[in-house]
Amino acid sequence: QVQLVESGGGLVQAGGSLRLSCAASGSIFSINAMGWYRQAPGKQRELVATLTSSDLTNYADSVKGRFTISRDNAKNTVYLQMNSLKPEDTAVYYCNADLRRFRWSDRDNYWGQGTQVTVSS
Repeated sequence: QVQLVESGGGLVQAGGSLRLSCAASGSIFSINAMGWYRQAPGKQRELVATLTSSDLTNYADSVKGRFTISRDNAKNTVYLQMNSLKPEDTAVYYCNADLRRFRWSDRDNYWGQGTQVTVSS
């Protein structure tokens, strides 16, 4: 089994910062990419940022220049540093991992349970 455990969400005032963490554990052979998605009430889940094993990053236009994704390969952990937060960043943030569990297995997608980020105005 693979588990993704997120932490670091909470309540912050507009202009503030938060750092999210997501640790992947279990039977993992290799990780192709990890990333963050978010879902606000009444809206579809959307990409926030992704980071591949080749260090390629992709950010939603709405967070460019404010959010930074990074990882610690030794810990199979991905981080999302969120600065200059806005009320419209309020959402449940989900961690995602694209990985292989074994050398012979196909790549598969896994999701964390989500962590709430609330930005007050």
